[in-house]
Amino acid sequence: MARAFLFVLDSFGIGGAADAERYGDAGANTLAHIAEACAEGRADRERLRQGPLFVPHMASLGLGKAAETATGLGFAHFGTDLVANAFHGAAQEVSSGKDTPSGHWEIAGLPVRFDWGYFPDTVPAFPADLTAAMIREGEVPGILGNCHAPGTEIIERFGEEHIRTGKPICYTSVDSVLQIAAHEVHFGLDRLYEFCQVVRRLVDPLRIGRVIARPFVGETAATFQRTYNRHDYAVPPPEPTLLDRLTARGSRVIAVGKIGDIFAHRGISEVRKAAGNMAMFDKALGAMDDAGDGDLVFANFVDFDTEFGHRRDVAGYAAALEAFDRRLPEAFAKLRQGDLLILTADHGNDPTWRGTDHTRERIPVIGTGPGLAGGDIGLRTTFADIGETVAEHLGLAPGRHGTSFHAMIGGHA
Repeated sequence: MARAFLFVLDSFGIGGAADAERYGDAGANTLAHIAEACAEGRADRERLRQGPLFVPHMASLGLGKAAETATGLGFAHFGTDLVANAFHGAAQEVSSGKDTPSGHWEIAGLPVRFDWGYFPDTVPAFPADLTAAMIREGEVPGILGNCHAPGTEIIERFGEEHIRTGKPICYTSVDSVLQIAAHEVHFGLDRLYEFCQVVRRLVDPLRIGRVIARPFVGETAATFQRTYNRHDYAVPPPEPTLLDRLTARGSRVIAVGKIGDIFAHRGISEVRKAAGNMAMFDKALGAMDDAGDGDLVFANFVDFDTEFGHRRDVAGYAAALEAFDRRLPEAFAKLRQGDLLILTADHGNDPTWRGTDHTRERIPVIGTGPGLAGGDIGLRTTFADIGETVAEHLGLAPGRHGTSFHAMIGGHA
């Protein structure tokens, strides 16, 4: 058997979604708009980055070609010289959301065919009976926020009152999510996790995809800072995913970053976490070293989304892409004959777009593996084709959703 490595650049969309207008995202394109801003000097920042977007290793895998497949727009400035065993294409999501669980579940071979529940963009955002139950069963004196808001902004707005009163900060967004921010010391990290577990149970009837613990530290609005002790409490997938199929077979699934949380820790053999993309990359490299025949390393690099996409930080997003790209040769060097490495995304988060939320976009599907023929895999009609390709590569029988492109890249099952 072989090994597979699936790296998700969280929110790194490439535009072109056929149904983007339905989501208010017609024209959104994370990659194109970052590249355009860089080319025009609008993403220059002293001591951070300068000039055109420079991601030569992703370009050598066919990122520009993938972007052309997604939108029909040219990306000649990325160059056309591809490494011999690279493959490239794009994928359209069929799940109804533009959120993290939908994207990741579909990548793992399970499209989300039902509609998630959402909270309205009103104040208050949560139903009165839910709020009362959160306060009563969570044993808190009340809640703050109760609205749609960006995470850093709402902590600045309510953090000091939270410390004084002990009321957790509860907020949401256009995604199917209820986020809870609380101070690691004054409220307590364990208490935050316990409160989130209570809320997770309470929102199950509302089909809310995730309850997210958002711990922070600091003493004033000027010094508050979120920590990397975030924890997602997700609904478990309703059917077996690629991860379940692998672990049932006896293979290991090593989850790097928030992958374990996204799948409610189902089908996960081991979780490895770290603070920040570069530390996460170190964890992914270590997992590559430890993976055996038939194993999958599934890694999520969340900073693109949380630190730069939601904060509409174009220069920061560009710098993060360039930093990630510089590390890719380290991953390439760990590939051995029979391995498969795929780089992709779960949705878009165009940092030039209005608002602060995810954008409905197609995603890149680029990768390599020693001995592969590589080539153009075209436009895939579902993210599930990624999971089915990994499944075939690792010797699993086909699943219920998606079509493998393994044969198109000269795969060796």
